[in-house]
Amino acid sequence: MKLTGNALKELGFNEGKALGLALDLIEQQYQYLSFGEKLSLLKNILGNPSSFMNDEKLAPLVKELLPVPDEIIALHVEGKSYEIYGAAGIEQGALNKMQTAMRLPVTVAGALMPDAHQGYGLPIGGVLATNNAVIPYGVGVDIGCRMCMTLYDIPSEVLATKKEDLKKLLITNTKFGRESFKKPTDHEIFERREFSELGIVREMKDRAWQQIGSSGGGNHFVEFGVVEITSSINEFNVAPGHYVAVLSHSGSRGLGANIAGHYTKVAMEKCKLPAEARHLAWLDLDTEEGQEYWLAMNLAGDYASACHHQIHERMAVGLRETPLAMIENHHNFAWKEKDALGNEVIVHRKGATPAGKGVLGIIPGSMATPGFIVRGKGLSASINSASHGAGRTMSRTKAKSTILPGHVNKFLKEAGVELIGSGLDEAPMAYKDIHQVMNYQQDLVEVLGSFMPKIVRMCGDEKFQEVD
Repeated sequence: MKLTGNALKELGFNEGKALGLALDLIEQQYQYLSFGEKLSLLKNILGNPSSFMNDEKLAPLVKELLPVPDEIIALHVEGKSYEIYGAAGIEQGALNKMQTAMRLPVTVAGALMPDAHQGYGLPIGGVLATNNAVIPYGVGVDIGCRMCMTLYDIPSEVLATKKEDLKKLLITNTKFGRESFKKPTDHEIFERREFSELGIVREMKDRAWQQIGSSGGGNHFVEFGVVEITSSINEFNVAPGHYVAVLSHSGSRGLGANIAGHYTKVAMEKCKLPAEARHLAWLDLDTEEGQEYWLAMNLAGDYASACHHQIHERMAVGLRETPLAMIENHHNFAWKEKDALGNEVIVHRKGATPAGKGVLGIIPGSMATPGFIVRGKGLSASINSASHGAGRTMSRTKAKSTILPGHVNKFLKEAGVELIGSGLDEAPMAYKDIHQVMNYQQDLVEVLGSFMPKIVRMCGDEKFQEVD
């Protein structure tokens, strides 16, 4: 009996070249076998083609059945040089990650900020300029994470005299982690075409609507504090002095995380890199996938901003005051910018603050140490960037296992800080000295004022506060 295509399909062969080769070879080279023996042989070849690689008769069929090995994109042997700010305080893991990023074929330039620490792909605090390529893990998971501050012409004494009222205001008007408002406030961002045109974004629309106006977990916060404006020349026309301020830190919630996860997978499927660089897989901006990610990333950044604005609107209503000024900046993002030679590059700032000439930003410390309002100096060596905070000195796991609750409570009391929520992983001693970090970047930013937290709300359990 002669073999047919249908018989081979029943074995598991797909329509195509392999099926035709199998029919030809089995009849030309194995005509002496019975029908059953032919089927058995082809079944074995299909099930484990690599075991027949040395059989000259079957070589053409085996070659067709074996998957084509992915071509690994080679890294440059020598990475491009880059500036490191505050190198003495940066862990080796972050330096290793940055060095790998500087060996990518698409890399144009890089810089490492003084708050840097190890992460996936690009280190947190890493800045990377690339040629027409965007790296999802160079942007980060919490796309468009940002700082937002509103200043009020209110005597700073109210932070002590009306502490309980302000605590209630925070508890009522902020939600963290898995919490969301029972009746979310709608926003014009949901009219954006990306919510209907991009699959992963469309799938997240309902969840994004539920989470609008809320904050993430971890190191995200909303807090009252005292701002001291020290520069008489500032873009918000506020005289030097002390002001009450609301400062928030959060990102794009589940929307950004799912966009990051989806397009990281796409990038890693299309851009095969050596194991040490696999999380630096990029998307070419001339491809459909690259353009999709760029649109989705920008949407997530705008969504994060919308969340902050709703938080600050609620706080303004609760305070019955109109803000004097709002200052906002973001990180975990990629921008199209010009390099020193005037060429367009894609600048990834993963946990780094834009610090182009004249660009305003906020660099926070920890829950009980000051942050700073800054103006960028536009230093090209730093790729117009600065740190996005103090930076961690230890992992969250280590912080939870080594920091004592009593030490945290003492630190908070001495700083005059009232804490609502949080865990030991966000203790002030888990972070670098913000003053030292600022010293490392004097060439990158000019300080216009400081912010000292006084009433802080974060996500997390409060159990450690119950221990003396």
